[in-house]
Amino acid sequence: MGQHDVSTSKTASELRLFMRHLLRDIQALEHMLDHDMFEKNVSRIGAEQEFFLVNQNMRPASIAVELMEQLQSSYFTEELALFNLEANLDPQEFDRSSLRRIEDQLIDLTGQLKAKASKLGAHVLQTGILPTIKKSDLNLDNITPKPRYRMLNDVLCGMRGEDNRLNIKGLDELMFTHDNVLIEACNTSFQLHFQVSPEKFAMYYNIAQAITGPLMALSANSPLLMGRRLWHESRIALFQQAIDTRSANKSNRELEPRVWFGNSWVKESVLELYQEDIARFRVLFAQEIEDDPFDALDNGNIPKLQALCLHNGTVYRWNRACYGITKSADGDKPHLRIENRILPAGPTPIDTMANAAFYLGCLCGYADEIGDISQHLDFSDAKNNFNNAAMRSMECHMVWFGGKKHRFEDLMVEELIPLARRGLVSRGIDPNDVTRYLDLVEERVKKHQNGATWMLKNYNFILDQGFKSDNASTLLTASMLNRQASGLPVHEWADISCPEISAIKQTNQTVEQVMSTDIFTVDPDDLIDLAAKIMHWNHIRHLAVENTQGDLIGIVSYRSILQIYGKYAGRGEVHLVPVREVMNENPVTISPDSSIEDAMSIMRQNKVGCLPVLSSNGLVGMLTEAELMDEFSKWLEKRG
Repeated sequence: MGQHDVSTSKTASELRLFMRHLLRDIQALEHMLDHDMFEKNVSRIGAEQEFFLVNQNMRPASIAVELMEQLQSSYFTEELALFNLEANLDPQEFDRSSLRRIEDQLIDLTGQLKAKASKLGAHVLQTGILPTIKKSDLNLDNITPKPRYRMLNDVLCGMRGEDNRLNIKGLDELMFTHDNVLIEACNTSFQLHFQVSPEKFAMYYNIAQAITGPLMALSANSPLLMGRRLWHESRIALFQQAIDTRSANKSNRELEPRVWFGNSWVKESVLELYQEDIARFRVLFAQEIEDDPFDALDNGNIPKLQALCLHNGTVYRWNRACYGITKSADGDKPHLRIENRILPAGPTPIDTMANAAFYLGCLCGYADEIGDISQHLDFSDAKNNFNNAAMRSMECHMVWFGGKKHRFEDLMVEELIPLARRGLVSRGIDPNDVTRYLDLVEERVKKHQNGATWMLKNYNFILDQGFKSDNASTLLTASMLNRQASGLPVHEWADISCPEISAIKQTNQTVEQVMSTDIFTVDPDDLIDLAAKIMHWNHIRHLAVENTQGDLIGIVSYRSILQIYGKYAGRGEVHLVPVREVMNENPVTISPDSSIEDAMSIMRQNKVGCLPVLSSNGLVGMLTEAELMDEFSKWLEKRG
């Protein structure tokens, strides 16, 4: 979806015209393949790195537009949300020093981005899913102000015809509905491109599919979303559901989601993928296309295949075929690439490059040593390996050649890492780089510590110290940021300690980090008896009162209920008194980004014991004297 000059089809004739261009592009692609017009015997690699932008409180920082103005660099581009950016690295010949060149550029671009973000009071974080992101961040105020993103939202929501329903179950379960496409902005990734010759495309693509499971288990880095512990790589489930255009009745007919792994091996040609995607997935956008691809061919030029590329950009295979044109002094040549989309961002550049080296080494190793991987592994096993790895990463088992089941660590150490070493050496990669990257992979596997396992272990530790999920997510994110700054690979990251938690908490503590998000509410027409029981059962002294639209319209306190009980003492009508008669209709509120000091001052000035916490999306928490006293007690303990 890189094109800017796209539009939603307004008439049936516009749609038919674009479909005609799409079919002509497929015919032209087939013609070029039949006439051996593609660049051959050249291997190139390229990459795109996505980032999260976070503020001083570890929350999404919607500064992408301002940051782009500061950067003034063609290497960076905006993404769907204002709290994401992407860096596009230079393509490299896949030769002796190519991996090190990509690493050096990745470190350089990341450094540039961090320096500019710092001037705007923000940080740059590399992770698959930002632990502190909330549903309230996923509103259209945070969509990047470019027409194609608004159109993507309008078209996907229009095709579905109903709010998006997400349901992801891991240790915890996340279930909610959402009315826009920004759910997809919870994900950031590292996308790796590998150029192949057309006659070898099917072989390499099938190998890429087969090794996606082990690669996923190795690199998983996204176990948390909105305070829930879900899949080790929750991006997989989240992205699939976020871009799902199927309504309930269509999903029952077993139509495929637009984000998918595929259903079978490629038999002969890249055409199979393009043809299947056109047959299965409706066109989302139209684009004015003046040039016919066969006119370009007749004139000795290489067609851009604009319609095909636009449609391909709206179907999200985890391994995606890409068409491009290589420009050189000897003349332009079309080429084919395999885009790997499963790698999460981070957690550090060296981890990212180790993942890339393992992937490329396995591609080349299996291409050299077995060729047609479909003769050794059932497609259903490859697909199951991918799904199991996304859910459990290093804790999963995998079915490999001959239907044999392996522990992930055994498969990696005994077969895949040695294979990757041989594959990289066979392509002339610097032996020192091969050792550097793949030794890191082996250490990560043996220590059983990727980004996901480290995050889950340390998030659980923070929860065990008595912190609520929101506060735990903030502390975890700050700890990740500190470790990324060190440059150490994730298998060398130390666990979070209590002194570290204390040091982080002393910096810029906000209402959001302390408030309770486990909110009990009542309706204004509910009985005060019900309100009193809820307070008693849950040991709380205040309840928010919401109307049927979910708007905060008051606060009812235990004291006000006791007063009404005293007024009606000895008379039965107290049991029929509605909440609206005792609630405070104009409660004092506070925002989640306010400081603890501000909260204490507001409570003191207004003589209240509870502050409802409101964001742009409504009530998100409750801050009471109890939470503030708890924080004060901890502060006193630290002072000794």
